[in-house]
Amino acid sequence: MENSTQFTSFILAGYSDSGHLKYFYFIILTVLYISIVFTNTVLIVVICMDRSLHEPMYLFLCSLFVNELYGSTGLFPALMIHLVSDAHSVSTVYCYLQIFCMYTYGSMEFCNLSAMSYDRYLAICYPLQYNVIMTPNRVCFLICVIWLYPFAKSIITLFLSIRLKLCGNVIDKVYCDNYLIVKLACSSSDTTVNNIYGLYSLVLSVVVPLITILFSYIKILTICLKSSIETRQKAFSTCTPHLASLLNFSFGCFLNLLQSRFDRPMRNVPTVLHTILSVYFLMCQPLFNPVVYGVRMAKIRQACKNILPVGLYPKT
Repeated sequence: MENSTQFTSFILAGYSDSGHLKYFYFIILTVLYISIVFTNTVLIVVICMDRSLHEPMYLFLCSLFVNELYGSTGLFPALMIHLVSDAHSVSTVYCYLQIFCMYTYGSMEFCNLSAMSYDRYLAICYPLQYNVIMTPNRVCFLICVIWLYPFAKSIITLFLSIRLKLCGNVIDKVYCDNYLIVKLACSSSDTTVNNIYGLYSLVLSVVVPLITILFSYIKILTICLKSSIETRQKAFSTCTPHLASLLNFSFGCFLNLLQSRFDRPMRNVPTVLHTILSVYFLMCQPLFNPVVYGVRMAKIRQACKNILPVGLYPKT
């Protein structure tokens, strides 16, 4: 067994010396983060203020936008600081806190998208019973589950990682990654529980929501094939943003998984592109969702025009 050390910090080795270009990258990240905060905050305020948007679908959307703010804040400030800094070390406390934020964000994103697909399934397949099934109390309960379950699950993940004795403190990414910390454990036998729980967590956080989404859309497609053109168009207009969001986030998670678990295929990728791909799921998704839903959904567009100051929302 290798000698273990009680580390007080981790070194993020994913940063490279980009010279004066780092200030250019910093400006891009700053603009992107400000855009994320602005667009998501605007839509949260609009949904909260407009009573016509106090429906299950828009309340789930509001939860989704809050999650985008939460996840992006867990990455962007630290990423921008390290980008212009010569030291790329973080305290163990902050590193584990960032891991907790990343894992809860990802899990909540899939849970939110799953709840939204189930909501669309009920609205399209059972329109007469929809209001009876999706009561305010049930919507409130689902949103609580969406947020509390990932928090509880991630606390266990964090506890299992903190207990490990580590023989290194170098993480080959621009942010803290739980899988890479587990790989730093001195003994592989100590990580058995982590690996088993990680698989269990993956099934509950990703596979189960994806099965729910798949089931919902199979049912929706079946109904649409038997319905009128008007019903198909209505279903298409409400489901397209959701499918686009799901595909975009799944693609980002796949890239992150590929880089963490299978580093060999990514060795020939340029450093800057490698970094962008590793944070794609947290860079693109928080801006992608408000833009897609704000543009595609007529009620949100109209609510923005009614609430926002003249000139702030573009005329269509």
